[in-house]
Amino acid sequence: MTAHHRILIVVFPGQGHINPSLQFAKRILSMGVEEVTFCTNMSVVRRIEKQTTHHGLTFAPISENDPKPNETLEQFCSDFATNGAPAVSDIIKSAAASGNPFDHLVYTTIVPWAAGVAKAHGIKSTLLWCQSATILDLYYYYFNGFGDLISCSNKNPSFAITLPGLPPLNTCDLPTFFLPSRPQEHDFAIPLFKDHIDVLGENPRVLISTFNELEVEPIRALKNLELLPVGPLIPSAFLDGQDPSDNSFGGDLFEKSVEDYIKWLNTKPKSSVVYVSFGSMSTLSFDQAEEMANGLLESGRPFLWVIRDGGETLEVSKIEEMKKQGMIVGWCSQVEVLSHQAIGCFVSHCGWNSTVEALAAGVPTVAFPQWTDQGTNAKMIEDVWKTGVRVRKREGHEVVDGKEIERCVKMVMGNEEMRRNAEKWKDLARKAVNNGGSSTINLQAFLDDA
Repeated sequence: MTAHHRILIVVFPGQGHINPSLQFAKRILSMGVEEVTFCTNMSVVRRIEKQTTHHGLTFAPISENDPKPNETLEQFCSDFATNGAPAVSDIIKSAAASGNPFDHLVYTTIVPWAAGVAKAHGIKSTLLWCQSATILDLYYYYFNGFGDLISCSNKNPSFAITLPGLPPLNTCDLPTFFLPSRPQEHDFAIPLFKDHIDVLGENPRVLISTFNELEVEPIRALKNLELLPVGPLIPSAFLDGQDPSDNSFGGDLFEKSVEDYIKWLNTKPKSSVVYVSFGSMSTLSFDQAEEMANGLLESGRPFLWVIRDGGETLEVSKIEEMKKQGMIVGWCSQVEVLSHQAIGCFVSHCGWNSTVEALAAGVPTVAFPQWTDQGTNAKMIEDVWKTGVRVRKREGHEVVDGKEIERCVKMVMGNEEMRRNAEKWKDLARKAVNNGGSSTINLQAFLDDA
């Protein structure tokens, strides 16, 4: 039984942060924490409260701001910090005044300021890192002796980078924030991650949405930080063999009722369907969407392609052919789709949530990274975990050819070794979160000692 009674979780309002944080909240409640208060912006809280009920889980909005039209990510992050810090402070003070103070504050990636608020109120804090241990290592190394190597202005994508405890990397495998070709509006990210690393000097224990077996060396690489893998942080119903419909927390933040896509998948043979999704933030250009359509059609495989409202255009030239061969939807429950026996591979942007969900479902991947940590995740998928292949652009081209997409889909769908490797990681992911599993042991150690 944990000694913690009330834990406050401060979460950046992006789906890649909300989903694992909700699963984290569910797990610590199941392990004896009496109450968890989940803090993020108002619009997200309203949506979560409509679909999520769990004994001991409460919600507290800390900001009204939603992204505005044409607002940069930098400005949104800045506004969230400006509005969030005093709101979190008020929540902490109100809880103390009511006689039910918080015992601990957990904060996610992109909100390092929350640690300062906790410190000001004499509360311990811990970072819940919503990316891989490998990515955390890269940021740590950048600010601790390897900055010149990592930020080398050499634009050769095959430039070799060797760092302790990490697999051999090339420039193209690094987070895009390190690359000289990054958009100027992303320059704010480096100072933000420096704040994260600086704060960890005072709180060297980090919770990570990964599991021991997945990143053995990266987890041990940093001598000054204790990395505690507590993942995969996805709904337990998709890890323990229960009925996925019995899932009060949902697999995705904006959950809807079971849709026609599940009925459609039910009509397809086992491991026959290509699932295509680029997450909640990435959007394909018209030209890239056209090439994606060509590649999927030429693969000859049925496909389920998620195209969000306002996302990749549907005005591709072969839209009627696409509707005959596959299905296009504006939304789906990704964990439910990946767990369906009809799915044969996942064409993914390789965001960390999507990467872990595919591994936990035992689905091989066609890695199609877009930005931030996704190139590093694609490297691990292809060369370390060996569960997929990464698409390659022709030299001098910004768009991946349809022929390349077709080649990669056919390679992954027909590769038994990749499928066996994917099944191996599926088994290890499930063992990690079972009773006596490495992630469960790590989470209990955090609750006992923090």
